[in-house]
Amino acid sequence: MMKTRILCIALCLLLALGAPPSIAEEKPDFAGLKYESSMNLVYATGYSVDYYEGGYALIDVKDSAQYLVVPEDMPVPEGLDAGIRVLQQPLDKIYLAATSAMALFDQLDALSSIRLVGTAASGWYIDNAVAAIERGDMLFSGKYSEPDYELMINEGCDLAIESTMILHSPKVQEMIELLGIPVFIDRSSYENHPLGRTEWIKLYSVLTDKEEQAEAFFDTQTAIIEELKDFKNTEKTVAFFYISSDGSVNVRASWDYIASMIEIAGGRYIFQDLSDPESKRSTVSMTLEQFYAAAVDADYLIYNAAIDNPLTSVDALLAKSSLFADFKAVREGNVWCTGKYLYQATDIVGSLITDIHRMLIGEEDGMTFIYKLD
Repeated sequence: MMKTRILCIALCLLLALGAPPSIAEEKPDFAGLKYESSMNLVYATGYSVDYYEGGYALIDVKDSAQYLVVPEDMPVPEGLDAGIRVLQQPLDKIYLAATSAMALFDQLDALSSIRLVGTAASGWYIDNAVAAIERGDMLFSGKYSEPDYELMINEGCDLAIESTMILHSPKVQEMIELLGIPVFIDRSSYENHPLGRTEWIKLYSVLTDKEEQAEAFFDTQTAIIEELKDFKNTEKTVAFFYISSDGSVNVRASWDYIASMIEIAGGRYIFQDLSDPESKRSTVSMTLEQFYAAAVDADYLIYNAAIDNPLTSVDALLAKSSLFADFKAVREGNVWCTGKYLYQATDIVGSLITDIHRMLIGEEDGMTFIYKLD
């Protein structure tokens, strides 16, 4: 009895002080695989990685699927759950349709793992990717909704990495899987924190055996955030948007990583409580009149040309609607625009935070992603 009470007290003390990760995070063995450890994630919440003896790794993508990475020349465990996709290494014939992942593969020095792409050379803004396509190291295999199945078979495609856009083409995903090619859906755009999106580099490092490179690179990006963490917020408001072809305005939900970037940079996102109740989309569409009512007094406007075409002047914005002439940011000369590279630059989001910070404090030189409109 006394021994039991002592054990209970000791356990309570451990819980109070914080149990060691090896105890708190212990996972059950499965399919004959013995659990070893779990990946340490700082900002990303959309996935987890558990490591097992023999070099196996189980990737669990939130609201999506589980993937077991099987080392080269190692057997696929028997008795796996039918819902677990098997990714047998080496994965060096990847079809990459999720453009946001290319920069992460580039930083890992793992572009050689990608053989097929869903975007032609003219659509890429990552120099090494363009060069690889021009050399023939990467081949355009049709966009995500119309892939070249024959080329995928002939090239021995071993994995298709798709964005969530593939969810709008379920028959395409089904066809790829019928060919024996596992489909991995990148959900990094659902991360709330900007560095959560960048931290998906750790996930891709598991596929390419580049964990050390991923950790080193991610540390450089977190250092940028550390430099800004003690900065007092300017309380200046920022609207981030673009005009769709139908005349509606597309903005980011309040929980989106762009809104977080603005806050970290020392500003306030103009939409403090905005989301689409019908979906989990990170963007919200509204009429120009609704945007006017909410953002006419915003201190800064940033036009998102990563989706639309870049603007060359304030007059180009006014050409979209004369209503913009009434906006405070237009009257005071605080209208900015992003470049096309922004959406593909998943690796250096810290640089966009720095850009926005400089914009807010009046330092206009040394920008990476945004430029001021005259």
